[in-house]
Amino acid sequence: MHIQLTFAKTPAMRYTSHLDLMRALERTFRRAELPLAYTQGYNPHPRINLISALPLGFTSECEIADVQLEASIPAEEIQPALQQAAPPGIEIRSVQEITGQQPAMQTLLLASLFIVTLPDPPADLESRMEILLASTELTRQRRGKSYNLRPLIETLYRLEDNAEGYARLHMRLAARQGATGRPEEVLEALGIAAHNARIHKIQMVFIERQE
Repeated sequence: MHIQLTFAKTPAMRYTSHLDLMRALERTFRRAELPLAYTQGYNPHPRINLISALPLGFTSECEIADVQLEASIPAEEIQPALQQAAPPGIEIRSVQEITGQQPAMQTLLLASLFIVTLPDPPADLESRMEILLASTELTRQRRGKSYNLRPLIETLYRLEDNAEGYARLHMRLAARQGATGRPEEVLEALGIAAHNARIHKIQMVFIERQE
């Protein structure tokens, strides 16, 4: 059985690494007594595939995992079982069965939307944003290779400050083959240290799967 699991990664798991998050998901399925499928071989791994995994320090309300189970179980029974078994910091939002031969979700991802909260924004934040958006070339380095960040920034604008009076930015960043926009790199282009920001993913946009 192939399911799509949507869950939130809340501040309680903000500094949980990708590897530890995967282990937490595996333990959640075990506690829920759901028949998680594993790879074959000497060192089997759970068949859990996270779509566009979060870097350390990010939170999200829309993480998605493709999961394989060894038996068919009604999706409406899986969600409450997982929620009861999940640790603090993981909130199960939905479980959907995927039927038929479908392309991997990662290949269908078009863009991700983020809200970035800045407790101590620069005084000229909006001016910096205008300069960035007026640019056609924002050369950055990733894994030793140069790339142009600017085409990956589909939208960038300021939201109303939050209740604490902190500035907030909305970003829609493209996910393309071989190039994905990352909010920490947008902040770097704005001259803002990413470790001073709270980065929260609110949505992933996909090409629709065909049933």
